[in-house]
Amino acid sequence: MIYLKTPEEIATLKRANQLVGKTLAEVGKAIRPGVKTIELDRIAEDFIRSNGAVPGFLGYGGFPNTLCISVNENVVHGIPSDYEIKEGDIVSVDCGTIVDGFYGDSAFTFCVGEVDEKVKKLLRTTREALYKGIEQAVDGNRIGDIGHAVQRHCEAAGFSVVRDLVGHGVGRDMHEAPEVPNFGKRGQGVLLKEGMVIAIEPMINMGNRAVVFEKDGWTVRTIDRKPSAHFEHTIAVHAGKAEILSSFDFVDEVLKNK
Repeated sequence: MIYLKTPEEIATLKRANQLVGKTLAEVGKAIRPGVKTIELDRIAEDFIRSNGAVPGFLGYGGFPNTLCISVNENVVHGIPSDYEIKEGDIVSVDCGTIVDGFYGDSAFTFCVGEVDEKVKKLLRTTREALYKGIEQAVDGNRIGDIGHAVQRHCEAAGFSVVRDLVGHGVGRDMHEAPEVPNFGKRGQGVLLKEGMVIAIEPMINMGNRAVVFEKDGWTVRTIDRKPSAHFEHTIAVHAGKAEILSSFDFVDEVLKNK
């Protein structure tokens, strides 16, 4: 069942997602060599609660933390730990909030210090692909149009698209119908309608597209241990142009001033 949201519900979803964007910026301020990923998790939880919201990931399906933090070859769902971030790492931070019963969900991959140029290209391409997908998320198009745009952009740059994990609807539950793959064919899949709210989240690998699940039951990493990037926005489908409910503006401002 796909739930179409009212304008009032979309406004609440936007508040939840804007808070995610601000939380990612707070985390971004603290990302530097020597910082443990569990410290970033504490920063995020404190910030979310201080803004009157609830961490969306904490306890979700048994997940133990506020953030999913995935470093280098880890694609998604990494558990914050005593791992100390190192110069040259890339750190994917996925964050969720609950505001007045509705979820926010967004992710950003950060560079730590001097990062290899090929890895920077991976991040840049993945972020670009996210917006290529968003351009297709309009009333009357289909889910396959989104995935096709993401896949074409990333594969043209020589990267591979993870197929085992997908985007999703967002609302009163963090994962609602429909699934939103990052690959597909134009004109195929679920019809997009005004009022649908979905998370589009390219997960793009430097090497092989295959992934494995670690023994912790959560962390997903590339099979060849090459880097992976992850960027995610929650958007509302409208006629003509999608509305991006989350935001990278707060993160970009922090990174500009670091």
